[in-house]
Amino acid sequence: MITRKPGVALLAVSLLLTGCGRGASAAPDHKTVTPQAGAPNTPAPKISAETAPRQVPGLGPKTWAKVPSDTRQAVVVTGRGKNSSRSTVVLYERTSDGWHAGASWPAHNALKGWTDDHRIGDLRSPIGVYTLTDAGGLLDDPGTKLPYDRSTGFTSPGTGFEGESLLGSFDYVIAIDYNRRPGTTPLDWTRPLGASRGGGIWFHVDHDGPTQGCVSIAKEHMKELLLALDPRLNPVVVMGDAASLAR
Repeated sequence: MITRKPGVALLAVSLLLTGCGRGASAAPDHKTVTPQAGAPNTPAPKISAETAPRQVPGLGPKTWAKVPSDTRQAVVVTGRGKNSSRSTVVLYERTSDGWHAGASWPAHNALKGWTDDHRIGDLRSPIGVYTLTDAGGLLDDPGTKLPYDRSTGFTSPGTGFEGESLLGSFDYVIAIDYNRRPGTTPLDWTRPLGASRGGGIWFHVDHDGPTQGCVSIAKEHMKELLLALDPRLNPVVVMGDAASLAR
């Protein structure tokens, strides 16, 4: 079980996230909701690695080598191009008879596309494989198995790059563990790689436009993803443009 530390999150009040969470702030009323489904020590389903395909389609050897061997859920975000802000999200799950793809959802990523060397303010999403350990949002926990923080700190003021309203963008979020400390609220501003490497990279609700660095999908799909992810299956996100993922 993960214990949230509101005092740590409150250090972020005077700062801004450098990803799509820009403008969100930790609030003193944020509520911790611990995982509800199943007993804490319930064992993960037995899976035969020998009978499963070696890898998820579309991923080359360099990318696949970064996927932990115990991962049984992989959210694959495939960008249309290195400089495109549009992408597709598919949740793959590994069972005893192989990797299976779920529904395919349209998505937005950063305004200028993708990068192998994400920096603060570059308006590109980081390419790579990252764990998914924590969630939260402005709305109540929809029933996710991930630790979930509900907080008024998940605000999304202003307008996007195309003049669209950002209202409701952080109704649901899933923290992507790029330059953050896993096991903490998405509102934790700790940056292990340093502030210059950016941060605040989330899955969040789509606002019909490019993002600062996050990946956004429709609200109903965010809810589906929250309900599907299971920490017992060690979920990761594999994200980047198609050519980079195929390396």
